[in-house]
Amino acid sequence: MVERIAQAFGAFAERYRRFFATRARDNSAVAECYLRGLSQAAECTFEGMAAVVEAACPQRFQHFISNSPWHHEAVLAQLAGDADRLVGGKPDSCLILDETSFIKQGKRSVGVARQWSGRLGKVDNCQVAVFAVLSDGQHNVPIDMRLYLPRQWVEDAARCERAGVPPAARRLKSKSEHALEMVRAARAGGVQFQWVGADAGYGKEPAFLRVLDDEQVVFVADVQRTQAVWTQSPEIGLPARRPGQGRPATKPRAASDPVTVEQVAQSLGAEDWHRVRLRDSTRGPLRVDIARRRVWVWDGEEAEPRCWHLVVRREVGSPSTIKYSLSNATAETPARRLAQMQGQRYWVERL
Repeated sequence: MVERIAQAFGAFAERYRRFFATRARDNSAVAECYLRGLSQAAECTFEGMAAVVEAACPQRFQHFISNSPWHHEAVLAQLAGDADRLVGGKPDSCLILDETSFIKQGKRSVGVARQWSGRLGKVDNCQVAVFAVLSDGQHNVPIDMRLYLPRQWVEDAARCERAGVPPAARRLKSKSEHALEMVRAARAGGVQFQWVGADAGYGKEPAFLRVLDDEQVVFVADVQRTQAVWTQSPEIGLPARRPGQGRPATKPRAASDPVTVEQVAQSLGAEDWHRVRLRDSTRGPLRVDIARRRVWVWDGEEAEPRCWHLVVRREVGSPSTIKYSLSNATAETPARRLAQMQGQRYWVERL
């Protein structure tokens, strides 16, 4: 068994060896040692990793990460291809977008600032990165990552220069812009996924969801309970000008007022809810109540509203625990399938 694991690890390392060698220097041996330490150490510091790998050196690990001339883009592309062969191309393969924070005490780490930390549930000194994870409901493989650079970094050229931030990266990008770049990169690289899943941090970004829809990417994105929707297609147009009311209106408006997704859920009857089994858990089968409703969303700018699914999930035994999601899956998609797609993010939250 140990020999098979060693052979498999050697084959894995061999696929990545070429990314760490140049004409002037070959760092592939250090890269393999680094991977061995990363996979074995209880504490993944340079010292902790070097302690579990024969003849390894913490200083060499630090130089390898900080100064060696290799490009992470090629490594990530290879990783995405490997992950796709194992996890992609299945009926339940999806690309899940999520972010995490790394708590920091100092000010020198790239992107560190006092900002929201989801891990702590409060604002603190940390770095924040957006991840793309390929999942099939059983296995989850991170295939891409983008570090969020706060405004105080982008606007401080000297600080960026000292930290080695490339000039091309010194541009303010929202987390949803980073997420969209990763979706596009995965598609361009041939990664096979059926839909994109995201939490309410991305679901609240109308432009993000509309771009995915325009690019024919199926998504299931959580939204906040205050998300505005229409239960019937609103009539969009310029309001009629009444005599004596000043200049004619130039901005289109909806002829009817929207409601919140919470209000939609409150209007549902018993016949609208369906109990479905999502997965097995440590306490037995996990069942939830699901309601699905076609709703229209409009950003106040587009000529026509978009008709998507509103998926409402209610916990069995805790009816006040409710999750709301929007999805542009086809109109014929069954409620059970939408519930499974909505629930797939569970696995990434456990990584």
